[in-house]
Amino acid sequence: MSTNPKAPGLVSLLVTYNIYIMLAALVVISTLLSEHFLTLQNLFNLLRQLAPLALVSIGMLLVILTGGIDLSVGSIAAIGGMGVAMAMPALPFDGATALLICVFGGVLFGALLGAINGALVAGFGMASFVATLAMMTMARGLAYMLSNGQPVRFPRDLPTAQILTGFGSKGLPGIGLPWPVLAVLVVIALFVFLLRRTNWGRLTVATGSNENAVRLAGLPVWRYKFLAFTLSGALSALAGIFVTARTAVGTPVTGIGLELDAIAACVIGGALLSGGRGTVTNTMIGVLILGLIGNIMNLMSVPAYPQQIIKGVIIILAVLMQGIGARAKRRV
Repeated sequence: MSTNPKAPGLVSLLVTYNIYIMLAALVVISTLLSEHFLTLQNLFNLLRQLAPLALVSIGMLLVILTGGIDLSVGSIAAIGGMGVAMAMPALPFDGATALLICVFGGVLFGALLGAINGALVAGFGMASFVATLAMMTMARGLAYMLSNGQPVRFPRDLPTAQILTGFGSKGLPGIGLPWPVLAVLVVIALFVFLLRRTNWGRLTVATGSNENAVRLAGLPVWRYKFLAFTLSGALSALAGIFVTARTAVGTPVTGIGLELDAIAACVIGGALLSGGRGTVTNTMIGVLILGLIGNIMNLMSVPAYPQQIIKGVIIILAVLMQGIGARAKRRV
């Protein structure tokens, strides 16, 4: 028996805040390894690049909370980004109204693709892995068909395009916080509120932790699963639009591998792939951890392939830490 009365409290602290400790350690290491890391330009560029992943990871978290998985997010992001790039020059009018119509249409189409996933999983009982794998293939194929396999470029002098690219490249006057980051912060606040403070959020989590209990209570389990996939599709399409805003081009290869990064962010953030556990805040910490790994390696001119290996190691360590921490907490 331990004679140290502070041990349980210390173990509990490490279990509760392990990903925050990991994030702080990465920040310290990055600061020591590169003098450019803490510059505002680098930090804002990092956050701007992570904005699409943050949106997709929130959608992925919703699906994971219900006990599912969504492999189609990257392909839907490509459709969303390309759709806006193709629609802007095609509209007979331009300006902010035209851009809002394009963005709304892209997000709505992403929601439609997500709803198809939701119908297959919640309505027909298909495994989410299989349903979204099929959607991933079909949506990617559609992206290639619409673009003939080529990047979709739009006139830079088009007023609608100038607003879009200005959103992707500029920031809040005065402090320079990128507009995409500000938009993501609003989305984060919205879903933190929805999951913590609404019946929909609590029942979405309950669906993943004990689906039978929710069903026996007379609640429509299918509705929570269906809505989770629909929102995942909408957020994925919005993420693709953010990519187009930053790069000023829509491409059918946007989002390749994005589903894996989103799943990794959720897992690093402590979400259970079996469902019922996970928070938006911790998922965003997972996004930052993945972003920091890539950022510091880019600053140090490390090639892309070793970055993938190190990301994999980080994911394994995060899951192992969660398992060790959970067992320690039970013993305490």
